[in-house]
Amino acid sequence: QVQLVESGGGLVQPGGSLRLSCAASGFTFSLYVMSWYRQAPGKERELVATITSAGGNTDYADSVKGRFTISRDNAKNTVYLQMNSLKPEDTAVYYCNALRRVTRYWGQGTQVTVSS
Repeated sequence: QVQLVESGGGLVQPGGSLRLSCAASGFTFSLYVMSWYRQAPGKERELVATITSAGGNTDYADSVKGRFTISRDNAKNTVYLQMNSLKPEDTAVYYCNALRRVTRYWGQGTQVTVSS
């Protein structure tokens, strides 16, 4: 059974930091490109960050470049998103995504709220 379980979300003040984790099971994690997406209320889901299967390459949305860092530990079947200098506009549900060829899996999401 495939599972992607996100954790680490919560309420944080502007300028603060959070680290999201996504634990994967039920598939060969090391073969999959992993991404973080987010969806704010009333908005479409958007791609935030991507990391290749071996972790050698990463890519970020312009809105988070320099503030967010995606990483992965293939030995632990886990992908992370370190979020620094958080802004109110980062408030959203954050989803973990696994992709290989035409096979895609989603997590259930974790809420991140940036507010004073």
